[in-house]
Amino acid sequence: MKRTHLLTLALFASVSVHGTAMAADAQALKVISVQVANGAQSESSVDAVVEAVRQTTLSTQVAGAVVTLQVKAGDRVRAGQELLRIDARAAQQGVVGATAQVEAAQSQLAVATQELNRQKQLLQKQYISQGAFDRAQAQWDAAKAQVKSLQAQTQVAQAQSGFFIVKAPYAGVVSDVSVTLGDMALPGRALVTMHDPSALRVTASVPQALLASVGAQQKAIRFELPGVAGFATPQTPQQVQVLPAVDPVTHTGQIRLSLPAAAQGLAPGLFARVWLPGVSAGQSVAERVYLLSSAIVRRAEMTAVYVVNTQGKPSLRQVRLGQTLGDRVEVLSGLRKDDQVAAEPQLAGAVR
Repeated sequence: MKRTHLLTLALFASVSVHGTAMAADAQALKVISVQVANGAQSESSVDAVVEAVRQTTLSTQVAGAVVTLQVKAGDRVRAGQELLRIDARAAQQGVVGATAQVEAAQSQLAVATQELNRQKQLLQKQYISQGAFDRAQAQWDAAKAQVKSLQAQTQVAQAQSGFFIVKAPYAGVVSDVSVTLGDMALPGRALVTMHDPSALRVTASVPQALLASVGAQQKAIRFELPGVAGFATPQTPQQVQVLPAVDPVTHTGQIRLSLPAAAQGLAPGLFARVWLPGVSAGQSVAERVYLLSSAIVRRAEMTAVYVVNTQGKPSLRQVRLGQTLGDRVEVLSGLRKDDQVAAEPQLAGAVR
């Protein structure tokens, strides 16, 4: 009984010491208040994407099996370079047959020409009637028309034989190859996708309420590509294009921002963020919340802060961040202006 009593006292003392340490940590936890920016300096951000000015999905006009595949995703190709070939044996035999028919028709035309010349001589000597000569002339006209018809068919067959070879329309990079050797190529089916990496742009969908300010203040528009070297901070585009149409379903309009030619590290599909100028003076603007960057907790793809309640206990809350201004970062959602945030997130994480 005496040993059990001693163990109980030791455990109680340990819990008391631990609780005292936790309380001390909670009391020593430093908090900071979120800051509210002046509405006149506000900006709006919209999500955007990098896309190629020239991006092409190549297909074929004829059906057949893919017998040669000379490129893969990531390859650079020249203008006119052969990308793949489709089985064209049947088409080649069609060209041979059409050529043979032209040769036969030309032989018949030669016979009709000789016959017409003889009939012309006989008519001059009045050995035949005008009707007999007219029949010879009609046979010659029919033979000549047959030759022209078969020649046109041969040219069509030769042109169609070129459809079995898919070539690059311009110099660029192969983005995707949708078929493998032996696959059946059908008219309209995507075979190869390629783009021109020297001409890229940022495209964003802007709510119609902001389109007017975008058109009037194009020089104030900026963009950034998070995680891309050289573009991680807001940049000013060389050119801004506002498309004249608005989507009737989403009520948004598209804007396109040009990117520097031949920029390194860029590819279609990258995430981008576009910063738009705020509304003009006299209009209502939402308060914008800012916080010190040192108070942000980043875990994998999650960004959060430790919010301290009135009892001094911190709790982790996920936030969505916006533009960075010096040592401050805009908090788009997750915080209010009256919230208290732990200034030292590592220390706050140790408090339970």
